[in-house]
Amino acid sequence: MRSSAQRMRGRAPLRAGSGPRSVAYAGPIMVEQAGTPILAFFDVDNTLIHGASVFHLVRGLRAAGLLTTRDIVGAGWKHARFKARGENDRHLASARARGLEVVTGVTVADMARLADEIYERHTAPMVWPETLGLAQEHLAQGHQVWLVTASPSFLADVIARRLGLTGALGSALEVRDGAYTGRLDGEFLHGAHKAAAARGLLARTGADARECWAYSDSRHDIPLLTLVGHPVVVNPDQALAAHARGSGWPSMRLRRQSIRDARRRVRREAAQTDGSAGR
Repeated sequence: MRSSAQRMRGRAPLRAGSGPRSVAYAGPIMVEQAGTPILAFFDVDNTLIHGASVFHLVRGLRAAGLLTTRDIVGAGWKHARFKARGENDRHLASARARGLEVVTGVTVADMARLADEIYERHTAPMVWPETLGLAQEHLAQGHQVWLVTASPSFLADVIARRLGLTGALGSALEVRDGAYTGRLDGEFLHGAHKAAAARGLLARTGADARECWAYSDSRHDIPLLTLVGHPVVVNPDQALAAHARGSGWPSMRLRRQSIRDARRRVRREAAQTDGSAGR
């Protein structure tokens, strides 16, 4: 039997020139829902996209002359390992520190332009069409779809905007005099801090967590997944897969049948919620 990593590598991500490139963005989708809103939270790395969005940032910074060849080679090795095995705490900390360092002095305006280029060249071709289809199913049911990620907020915002999603929660970087300082402005949205950010959004929107959804591949997102009433694991790492089995959570391996089953669950729960509201 093939491992989950082999299965994931066997699924081709979206190719350049297709899928999300054709999605027109008409501004944030703040859905007007009758009654309590329903939110669906999507992790980004290895859930919405194949691989790590921070590596896409590294590639874009290298193209802009802000990184050395040594940096890109080292980041490439870590990215290949991440795609095959999932998150590694030591490499995650290293990527966080390096990512903060390399944006020091870059203006917000330049980074906004660069972030769009990074999405177009590196991120769009790696979007999983199955997960994107599931996000669009949530939107079709009138749900709000939010990305929640440890990646810098300027990357997360671009991905959400270009895919036509409601919005994004990402790690904010400090800005002074119109340029990034290389320091965080708040918490690194990872693990419990990611769940706290989602909890804050639930409170601001008045959503009932029991009716909301969350999707992730990583054991570090168990706090996020346990926050909502409908947790779904996507290409889970070994620890998350074991936790999901013990908790009875649905698991997706990005096969056609699993995505069909997931979309049916969204429609079924939406119909049940509408029915309950009408009584």
